[in-house]
Amino acid sequence: MIGNDTVRPVPRTEVAAARRLDVDFPGLEIGVAEYAEGPTGCTVFHFPEAASMHIDVRGGSPGINGEHLTVINAVCFAGGSLYGLEASTGVAAELFARRGYSTKWMDIALVAGAIIFDFGRRDNAIYPDKELGRAAVRALRPGRFPLGPHGAGASATAGHGATAELAGQGGAFRRVGPTRVAVFTVINAYGAIVDRAGNVVRGNRDPRTGERLRAERMIERTGAYDPVDARARGVTQNTNLTLVATDQRLDPLQLRSLARQVHSSMARSIQPFNTRWDGDILFAVSTQKVAGDALDEVSLGVVASELAWDAALACFDP
Repeated sequence: MIGNDTVRPVPRTEVAAARRLDVDFPGLEIGVAEYAEGPTGCTVFHFPEAASMHIDVRGGSPGINGEHLTVINAVCFAGGSLYGLEASTGVAAELFARRGYSTKWMDIALVAGAIIFDFGRRDNAIYPDKELGRAAVRALRPGRFPLGPHGAGASATAGHGATAELAGQGGAFRRVGPTRVAVFTVINAYGAIVDRAGNVVRGNRDPRTGERLRAERMIERTGAYDPVDARARGVTQNTNLTLVATDQRLDPLQLRSLARQVHSSMARSIQPFNTRWDGDILFAVSTQKVAGDALDEVSLGVVASELAWDAALACFDP
């Protein structure tokens, strides 16, 4: 099996994305790095000034580190299943270098990471490693987020088994008064992506007819959503990763409430959601720059929830 130690993959940071989201969000930088040999990759969200964070973890198979943190400098999404968590150590190492290898308590880089299982579509063992994480930090830029099968979403899929289709990473941004809200997501779902009209637009595609089916239609046809028992597959192959970022000031309780509200809302765009075969993780982050009464937390959650749906629909190339 071809892997990192046999082919020595070279990081690629200038991805040729057909679509890109431009984000006006001071205090947020985004870096993407990929191994074309996979393909697989990582996506890094960097907050030069530490930001507040809450993590909401759902589904049966999450892969995460840094879950104890409530303040963050960077979040790293990566492919490679649990091996891909190594990319987040590369992010920390590169930030360590940027800080002149200072070991002062307040100079320690605070980095969290989360991964998807993206080996299902490829016949190699290449994963996002420490060097790829470092490359993504070196590629950090404000306001640029490539959409589609790039970064952590390079081999992400929607649907499962023979019904799966290539998905990727999506994002959406809005400003409401003085408050900025951005949502970034990597869709690698056991379920399918559903639009606002209730139509399946990615995943659950019948390989014989090309028709995309809602979950209940699949059950009507086959007697089960997954006609091949998931236990027989031997592995879980999914997980959806999401980051909600705002500049509005939120206390820890408000940030937790925002995370739960937005994560729950994603069941509208991904059906089914939070299954045993997913490891869904949402990071809610605030840079604390805008007065906290700009939007109440429920209204902020409504805006972010709609953006999360937009981001899910933006994750795949038409």
